[in-house]
Amino acid sequence: MTKFSKNIALVLLVVLSLLVFVNLTEQVSHTKKALTFSEFLDRLDKGEVESVVIEGQALSGKLKGEATFQAYAPQGYDLVPNLRAKGVQIEVKPDGHSPWYITLLGSWLPILLLIGVWYFFMRQMQVGGSKALSFGKSKANVMMENRIKVRFKDVAGIEEAKADLQEIVDFLKDPKRFTTLGGRLPKGILLVGAPGTGKTLLAKAIAGEANVPFLSISGSDFVEMFVGVGAARVRDLFTQAKKLAPSLVFIDEIDAVGRHRGAGLGGGHDEREQTLNQLLVEMDGFEPNEGVILIAATNRPDVLDPALLRPGRFDRHIVVPKPDIKGREGILRVHIQRIVYDTEVDVGVLARGTPGFAGADLENMVNEAALIAARKGKLKVTMEDFEEAKDKIYMGAERKSLVIPEKERKHTAYHEAGHTLVAKLTPASDPVHKVSIIPRGMALGITQQLPEGDTFSKTKEDLLSHICVLLGGRIAEEMIFQTLSTGASSDLERVTDVARSMVCKWGMSERLGPLTYGEKEEEVFLGREITRHITYSELTAREIDREIRLIVDDCYSRAKTLITDNLHVLKRIASELLEKETLDSKDIDRILEECRAIASDRTPGVLG
Repeated sequence: MTKFSKNIALVLLVVLSLLVFVNLTEQVSHTKKALTFSEFLDRLDKGEVESVVIEGQALSGKLKGEATFQAYAPQGYDLVPNLRAKGVQIEVKPDGHSPWYITLLGSWLPILLLIGVWYFFMRQMQVGGSKALSFGKSKANVMMENRIKVRFKDVAGIEEAKADLQEIVDFLKDPKRFTTLGGRLPKGILLVGAPGTGKTLLAKAIAGEANVPFLSISGSDFVEMFVGVGAARVRDLFTQAKKLAPSLVFIDEIDAVGRHRGAGLGGGHDEREQTLNQLLVEMDGFEPNEGVILIAATNRPDVLDPALLRPGRFDRHIVVPKPDIKGREGILRVHIQRIVYDTEVDVGVLARGTPGFAGADLENMVNEAALIAARKGKLKVTMEDFEEAKDKIYMGAERKSLVIPEKERKHTAYHEAGHTLVAKLTPASDPVHKVSIIPRGMALGITQQLPEGDTFSKTKEDLLSHICVLLGGRIAEEMIFQTLSTGASSDLERVTDVARSMVCKWGMSERLGPLTYGEKEEEVFLGREITRHITYSELTAREIDREIRLIVDDCYSRAKTLITDNLHVLKRIASELLEKETLDSKDIDRILEECRAIASDRTPGVLG
C-alpha cells in the first residue's frame, strides 16, 4: 500500500472514531428515566410533564424539575388531546429518526467504502512488478550499466567464447570503427552449451564490459494463459530496449518460446507460435532495432525454429563447451578465492580429477568443500575436504547409517577388487583413482577411474578395455563365491550399451562393416530419442545380436584370464578393502608391487 493510501485510511479511521465518540457522549449526557405507560399517565394527570417528543410509539421528554424520561404508548392510542389539555409542549418526529451524522453516514458510507475498495484494488494491481491489469507489460529485469559488476575476468574456462564475444563489446564501445567500413552490428547471438557452462554469466560479462543497460528475461515469462500476452510482452521488451539503446537483451532458455513451429499437432500451441512470430518480426522486420543486441541461451538448439536461427536474426552461434583441464583449473582458481583454503591445496590435481565437470559443478564442489570443512570445525579448507566434496558430487553422500551384513560386504569388496585388478592390468584402460566399499548414493561400492587428460574420442581398444573392466566385478564374484548376485546389473547394462553402439553406431564390427543400423526418431517437444526405426532385415538383426555377443564373450574371456592368473592379487586387494574400506591409487600400486615381488620368482609373466 502506498503512502497516500495509508493517509486516506488514517483520515477515515479518525473521522469514524470522532463520530462514535460524539454519539456515545450524547447518549451519556442525556440519560433518560424509563417510565411505564401507567406512570407516564399519572405524571401527566399530576401536571408534572413539561414537554413530549412523539416518535411513533416512543415517547420522550422532560419532567418538571427532573431529568428526561422515556416511555412507550400503545399502538393507536391518541395522547394529543390529553397533552393539550395539560398544556404540554408537543413535538412529533418520524418513526426511527436518527441524528444528522448517523443519517449522513448511512447515506454516504457505502459509497465511500466502494470508492476506497476500488482505489485500493487499482493501486494493488499496479504496484511493483505484478501489474495485474497490464498483462502485456514485459517482465524483464532491467539492470543499468552502473549495477553490472561482472567482467570477463570473472569468467574462466571458455576463452574461445570470450574472444568471440569481445568483438561485440568493441562494437558497442566504438561502433564507428566498424560502420565506417560498411559493417553492421550483429542483431543476435545464440549461446549454445550444456547446463552450467556459464552462458548467463557470459551475457552479464558482455553488458558489464560494454557498460550498457542489460535487460534479462526467461523464455517462459512470455507465455501466459491469456491469448496474445506473449506477443505483447515481446513488443514491450523491445520498446524498453530501444529507449535504453545501446542495450543488451538477454533471453534465457529461449527454447521455451522458440521451438519449431507446426509441431503442436492441430494448433495446440498457437499462443506460443504467436509469441515466436512476434519475436521474429522484432529481430528482423520492417522496423530496425538500432543499438539493440539480443543474446539468447539454450542447451537445445536442435529444437529451435529455423527462421530464428538464420543470419539476420541470430547472426552468431557461439558454442560454450564444458571446460577442458586447463579451463577447469582456471574456473577453480576463480571460485577458490572466495573461501579460506590451505596452501597445500593443489588446484591442478583437482582439475585433473574432475573430467566432465561444468563451471556450475566446480563452483558447487568448492562450496561443498567449504561446508564440509566448517562442519568439521576446521579453520581452512584442505585437500581432504575437496576430495570428499568431489566424491559426494560424483557418487552421492555417504550412507553411514546403512548396516551391511558381512557376507554382502565381502561380495562388494571382491566385486570392486575385480574391477580394480582388470583396470590395472589392461593397458588401454584409464588409471584407477580410488576404490571404495563405503555405500554412497545408490551404490554399495565404486571403482573410480580418471583419465590422465581430457579425451574427446575413444578407440576400439579403449572401448574393449572398458567392457573388460565392467565385467571384472561379476567375474570376481563368480570365481570366489561360485555364485552370482545382482550387484553387477548396472555394469551389464553399460556393457550391452557400449557393445551395441560399437556395432550399430560406430561401425566397429568387422563382419557388418562401417555402417550404422537403425534411425533415431526424436519428438520436437520431448527433445530426446523415444524410439528407433528398424531399417534392416531380420537376418541383419540376428547378425547384429551375434556380433554383440562375440564382443562381450571375447572381453569376458580376456577379463577372466587376467583374474585367474592373478587370483592372489584379487584376494589381497579385497582383504585390504574390507579392512580400510577405501584405497587410493598409491595403495593399489603398493599392493601390486608387493604381489609382483612375491610372484616374480614363482610365476613369470604374472602381473606383467
